[in-house]
Amino acid sequence: MELIGMLDSPYVRRTAISLRLLGVPFTHRSLSVFSDFDEFQSINPQVKAPTLVLDNGALLVDSNLIIDWAETISERPSLMPGESAARLRALRLIGTALTASEKSVQIVYEHKREADKRDAAWLQRVKGQLHAAYGVLEREIDGVDGWLFGNSPGQADVSIAVAWGFTQLVTPEAVDPASYPRLAAFAMRAEQHPDFMALPQI
Repeated sequence: MELIGMLDSPYVRRTAISLRLLGVPFTHRSLSVFSDFDEFQSINPQVKAPTLVLDNGALLVDSNLIIDWAETISERPSLMPGESAARLRALRLIGTALTASEKSVQIVYEHKREADKRDAAWLQRVKGQLHAAYGVLEREIDGVDGWLFGNSPGQADVSIAVAWGFTQLVTPEAVDPASYPRLAAFAMRAEQHPDFMALPQI
């Protein structure tokens, strides 16, 4: 199997780290939906990152769907807790982390516009949503010294740490780590895990 996309995308990176944690073998081809558009299009006409090319040539897109499928073929424990209340909490945290990733992407795209064409009110709203998401995560990880749901990283850990790293990479001026010290420390610990280190965002 081959995973297509750049690791500076939070969606590609969370997928890649999840595949490693689940023990699902794959190779990674770092293609940009921008600078490598034609080559990417020759693999997947939708030019959607991440794209997973299965051994039979079938294509699977969207990080959530790829990870969900990988869970079904993995011989390792699930990255999601099994108990109902814990699973609900994990889903809430993952959704919040994905919101932070999405809002960071929106800020990046708005800044691709010429300065006089940017929508200041829209940017302010998106930044407010971004801070709201990180505020939730900062509160939720209070008192967490290791992983959220056990002795190894799960999907909530991956999604949170990857989202934080992405925001700090692409729009550091929008979120000051000093405002979210627990979250910054949590992400720093996660980045020391071998499966994170094997797939750096840059």
